[in-house]
Amino acid sequence: MWYQQGVPFLCLPDCGKCCNQPGGVVFLARHDAAKLATHFSMEVESWLEQDCRRSADGRWVLKSKGEDGSCIYLNDDNQCTVYDSKPDQCSAFPWWNENMRSTRDWHKTIQLCPGLRHPDAKKIPLPVIQSHLDADAVAEKGFRVWKNKI
Repeated sequence: MWYQQGVPFLCLPDCGKCCNQPGGVVFLARHDAAKLATHFSMEVESWLEQDCRRSADGRWVLKSKGEDGSCIYLNDDNQCTVYDSKPDQCSAFPWWNENMRSTRDWHKTIQLCPGLRHPDAKKIPLPVIQSHLDADAVAEKGFRVWKNKI
């Protein structure tokens, strides 16, 4: 693995680059849906209908804003309005499997995320990166049917 020795990263406050990409897709694990529905004091099924859509293969994903394609939970100050309840795939960025599969994919991610080239970035160790990759894999697998149980 090219990232075995860790990778420098610093999540910059009010950056929002990972959340304001037109066409971005946030896949949801079942526990993400439950957590966000609870955040809004809603039943999961109602929250899914309100704030989500189906991907081409039927998995639930967050809706995007119609005007610019950014995340529906990103406010005008580039802050996440559901930060404490955000989906695991959001927390995992930039450590997404699609970003880490090759150095070529990683260089595209570096161009998007200023926290990967920030002078104060701290090296993120492999175990932390791997935990995010695992969470991303679960989220990307997603779910198609909610059965009232996690």
